[in-house]
Amino acid sequence: MLFKKYPTQKHFDEMFDNEHNCRPSYSGFKKGLEKFSDKKLLQLQYSTDKAQKSMGMTFNVYHDSEGIEKILHLDLVPRIISNSEWHIIEQGLQQRIEAINLFINDIYHDQKVLKDKIVPAEMILSSSDFLEPCIGLDPPKGIWCHITGSDIVRDDNGQFYILEDNLRCPSGVSYLLENREIIKQAFPKLFASLGVRPVAEYPSMLLNMLQYMSPGENSTVAVLTPGIYNSAYFEHSYLAQQMGTELVTGQDLIVDNKKVYMQTTKGLERVDSIYRRIDDKFLDPLAFNPESMLGVPGLFEAYKAGNLALANAPGTGVADDKAVYAYIPRIIKYYLDQDPIIENVPTYICSEKDDLTYVLENIADLVVKETNAAGGYGMLIGPKATKAEHEKFKKLVKDNPRNYIAQPTLSLSTVPTLTDEGFAPRHVDLRPYVLYGETIEVVPGALTRVALVKDSLVVNSSQGGGSKDTWVLFD
Repeated sequence: MLFKKYPTQKHFDEMFDNEHNCRPSYSGFKKGLEKFSDKKLLQLQYSTDKAQKSMGMTFNVYHDSEGIEKILHLDLVPRIISNSEWHIIEQGLQQRIEAINLFINDIYHDQKVLKDKIVPAEMILSSSDFLEPCIGLDPPKGIWCHITGSDIVRDDNGQFYILEDNLRCPSGVSYLLENREIIKQAFPKLFASLGVRPVAEYPSMLLNMLQYMSPGENSTVAVLTPGIYNSAYFEHSYLAQQMGTELVTGQDLIVDNKKVYMQTTKGLERVDSIYRRIDDKFLDPLAFNPESMLGVPGLFEAYKAGNLALANAPGTGVADDKAVYAYIPRIIKYYLDQDPIIENVPTYICSEKDDLTYVLENIADLVVKETNAAGGYGMLIGPKATKAEHEKFKKLVKDNPRNYIAQPTLSLSTVPTLTDEGFAPRHVDLRPYVLYGETIEVVPGALTRVALVKDSLVVNSSQGGGSKDTWVLFD
């Protein structure tokens, strides 16, 4: 019995309930998995690791002295989500993205949401991601946030919450796609028998969206990468290959008469739509950061002239701010007159006086985050930190309240994960991917990130996290 020693959890486990009964969504998988011996599973895990390396599924860790390229460890046991649960996630994300797009458009135009004091004006206007050159900008088709990866967690009762939104250059979808191919090969019969919704159409969905946004007749699409040393370069090259588009750096592009061209062996070729994986401020040294060596001089002028589509639109990152995240439920109500289908994690906004007092008095019980940090950095997990770390963060928060939010410590749900001692619970989150083109589509799968260290709540790859395939069932 593979799961005989699997411990009963106080928090929500995706596979087993509190009485160690297998949940319905996992029953078919558990039955099939138990036909494998411990030795065979370890062999499959070894083969999975080898497959990742052979595919080049690596990411760069800039601060690691042991070497910069690592694989994002893929665990054999998938995260399985029932069709009814997925329906809630899908509807909640579609609602959220619609409201966020209206919000971004508003703050760069009439700013009604600020005038009506739904969101504090100072919070937006002081954000480093609020870009003044984007004021009055009208992106193609009125869409700002074409690609979003919102992180979802579950509490002890199995309730879904949105932990944060990623709208600048959300990464990880290549691992979602390649994880599926690897796990399908590990469990071909088991996978085929369970009715898992496919995710392989994502590249064509992405290409269709980019072509839909395109102002040109030929709809030539390119993926703009900072280059081979970027932590997500594997993903940039992978998606370009899967879409059948060119992968370019800033040096490959030029702007002439407010039109963008890429240099090819046959001469210059017009580019109509760019999936950019470069941050806003590095896109165009003439419009944003004059020291940028990654962008393309004149790119923003071509965009403003309507000769180019960019996904995501410049300026979108203002809604990626963790302080703005706290206001999303109010934003949904304001623009759509609806209650959120999926709630935020309760959040304390340190720039608000009462919240600041509460955070300083209860920092040992809270998770404190920098509003513009990512990758698990700039964060304090109060219950696991020392008193010295508490005091350090208190000072940081007091010195710059706008730069911090705080949330209760969620235990996160767990999924059985293969370890040297057998299957053990490890905490996970969920990152679905949403594409906004002609319609708002949610890919029927997600990147499940897993904290490989026992009892750790940090799932980020740069902090030692791994991943799982995510199976959304038809029934």
